[in-house]
This record gives sequence, structure tokens and C-alpha cells, in this order.
Amino acid sequence: MTTTWAKPQQPATDERRWPALGVCLAAGFISLLDTSIVNVALPSMERGLGTTEAAQSWVVSGYALTFGLALVPAGRLGDMRGRRQAFLIGLAVFTLASAACGLAASPDLLVAFRLLQGTAAGLVAPQTSGLIQQMFQGAERAKAFGLLGSVIGVSTAVGPLAGGLIIDGVGTDDGWRWVFFVNVPIGVAAFIAGLRLLPRFPGSAGRREQFDPIGVLLLGSGVLALMLPLVQEQQWTGRQKWALLPVGAVLLGLFWTWERRQGRLGRAPLIDLNLFSLRSFTLGALISFSYFAGFTTVFFVLALFLQNAAGYSALAAGVTVLPFAAASAVGAALGGRLVVRHGRTLVVIGLSGVALGLIGIIAVVQLVPSDSIGWAAAVPMIVGGIGSGITVSPNTTLTLTRVPVQRAGAAGGVLQTGQRVGSAAGIAVVGSVYFAHLAHHGPATEALQLGLLTSVGFILVALGLAVADLQERPDVPED
Repeated sequence: MTTTWAKPQQPATDERRWPALGVCLAAGFISLLDTSIVNVALPSMERGLGTTEAAQSWVVSGYALTFGLALVPAGRLGDMRGRRQAFLIGLAVFTLASAACGLAASPDLLVAFRLLQGTAAGLVAPQTSGLIQQMFQGAERAKAFGLLGSVIGVSTAVGPLAGGLIIDGVGTDDGWRWVFFVNVPIGVAAFIAGLRLLPRFPGSAGRREQFDPIGVLLLGSGVLALMLPLVQEQQWTGRQKWALLPVGAVLLGLFWTWERRQGRLGRAPLIDLNLFSLRSFTLGALISFSYFAGFTTVFFVLALFLQNAAGYSALAAGVTVLPFAAASAVGAALGGRLVVRHGRTLVVIGLSGVALGLIGIIAVVQLVPSDSIGWAAAVPMIVGGIGSGITVSPNTTLTLTRVPVQRAGAAGGVLQTGQRVGSAAGIAVVGSVYFAHLAHHGPATEALQLGLLTSVGFILVALGLAVADLQERPDVPED
């Protein structure tokens, strides 16, 4: 297939681009925070609203599902119609849905609003990477992605701490409502600032590009078939759920065939498959998938162990991962400055740091009493956090560096869909290892060690991909 992309437009030099980036990062922070902050509020929901285990499951997994399903179509929509408009609509819906979740009078309404909230988050996310591609170039673009990497790492890791603080301060009866209400003032402020600061780049509608509804249907159903058994792994008993995985693979194969047909006919596809002819994009997306499969699962099994086996409160468990979050922010800012000089080498160093940090946590679990793990794990948490920071933002920069600006939204959607599916797959696999050992072998410390070793396995896969790409070509962003 021949690449026929036009030369991308020059990014904006508007002096407001840095404040505009702040608006994007604020929206990204609250949307990613909601992937983890809700976990510690589930007991409060049960007490204050009477949610069943099934409803609690959908509060968590429903958000992940709709978030993941919306990403690629939303990215394409922003490419076509303008990212500013798509971003502001998504942010407004997310803020309103957050308020509605907090005001929900029944578990069913809470689940419905949570699904809407996830869809809105999926609309916002790819616009952020697309706007960064448009507003910045060269070293500035790498720095901007470094700040985005800080937000990704910190928001994911700090969620349990923020939720614990809210529940501890407000109380268990109504604390869960404020887990959602906290998004509202941030969302309103970001929306008002966005109206003034976000640049008005034109979309591609002037080129008579049309949306691809069949592509949306095939991709959405394929991703749904893959994600549903993963995010519901603990709630759906029996092996029948895994039959959805080959169904998903077939649907994604049909999607690929359909998109190639669209390209041959000269029609605008949902995803331009020429993206995958870019080695930097393909390898970077696979690295991101594998890394998120290992990275997000650490907080999942560690929080379970600390609260259920070691007797930690939700707040104490959140404080335990605070060193990781702080170090991740520092690492991401550092990575954003160094990626232009060192390229993929930085990702290799970062992944090695994450693996080393996780191995250190495993050693702490083996050698230190359960009630002292929190403070003893601080040093390996810092090592892993710095490694995470200099992995996420440089990898994002390198993955998108050769993607034309007019395809940046869809490309960002593909990258983040891989992150969401990777997170779901990692939690399903690591959770299965943890719970299976806990149920049949015990003790909890061994279950945690095996779960963390599985996470290290995912990180090592990502490291192998990064090394392979480094040996082929040390990819450094272009100015």
C-alpha cells in the first residue's frame, strides 16, 4: 500500500499554546483519575446506595469499556470536524455525567451515568494528543508529551490516595458521591478556559472526507468482544466468556479487510492503515499495550493485598503508592526533555527501571512483615516510578512523531485503545494468578509475589520490543 499523505500543516506558534496545553492536561487528569479513584469507593457505594456486587463491577468496568470503545471513532471525528469542538463537547458531557453520577438515586442510574462518563472521556482523550501534534513541534512537542506522560502516571497512581482521602474526610455514607463531584469544578474551569485558549484548527471536512459507520461498527464490536470478558473476568464465572476472544479477533480481521477496501476505493477509512507501515508507530503501540498490561496491574493487586491481607485502610494503601506517583511525574518531565537527544534508548532505560522496581517490591514482600511493607517499598516504588515516567512520555512522542497531523487524532485513539485493552488484559491475567493462588495455595504474600512476577513478564515483553526497535533504528523525533 502506497503512502499518499500530504505534508502536515505547521504547528501553531500562538503564545497561548502552553496555557491551552494546561487545559488539555486538566481534562486528561480527571478522566484518567476516574479509572482508579472509584475502586476505593466501592464499599461506600454499597453502604450509601445499596449497590450490588454486579452494579459495583459495572461502575468500574463499564467506564473502561465505553472509554475504550469511543477512542478511535472520537479521534477520527476530531480529525474531520476539528479537535477543539470535539474536546469541548466531550469535556462538557464528562463534567455533567460526573455530577449526575454523584447525584444518582439508584444503582441503575449510577451505572448508566458512569457509561456516559466513560464515553465522554473517550471523546476527550484522543483530542489531547492531536492538539499537541498541532500546537507543538520538535523539542517543544517532546516536552508537551512529557507533561502528558506525567499526568498519565500520576492520575493513575494517585487515584486510590485521592479516593481514600475523600472517603476518610466525608464519611462512608456519602463519600462515594464526592469521588464524582470532585470532577465538576475542575471540568467547569477547564471548559471555560478552553473556550478562550484552545486554537481553532480546521478539520478535514473541507476535503469531503466522510465518516465510516461500518468501520466504527466492526471496530467497536471487535474491541467490545475482546474487552468484555477481560474486564468481567472476576464477575463472569465459567469458561464460556473466553469464546468472545476469537469472535473479537474475527471481527477485527473483518475490520482490517474493510479498511483496506476503503483505501483501495479512495474513500476515507476510520483508521488509515498506512499508519502501520510506520515502524515507529507499530512498535510504539505494541510497547504501550504490553507496558500498560503490566503497569496498571501493580496497583490492582497491591491494593487488594494491602487492604485485604495486611489490614491497611484505603487511605494507607493509597499513601503506599504515593512515591511511585511522585517519581513518575519527575521521570516524565525528565523524559520529555531527553527524548529528542536519546530517542528509543530512553524507553529501554525506563522499562528496565520499572522491571527493577517491581522486582524490588517482590523482594520487600518476601523479606519484610506485612504491616511494614508500605514504608519498606518506598525505594523500589521510586525506582519504578522514575522508570515509568521516562517510558510513557518518550514512547508516546516516538510513536506519534512521524504521524501526519491530519491523522493525529485517529492515531492517538489507536494508541490509547491499545492502552485500555492492555490494562484490561493485564488485570484479568494478573488477577487470575493472584486469586487462583490465594484460593488454592495461599498465603497472600505468595499470591502477591506471583501476581507481581506476572506484571514483570509484561514489562519484559515491552522491553524486548523496545530493544528490537533500538537495534533496528534508534528513533529520535524530528524537528
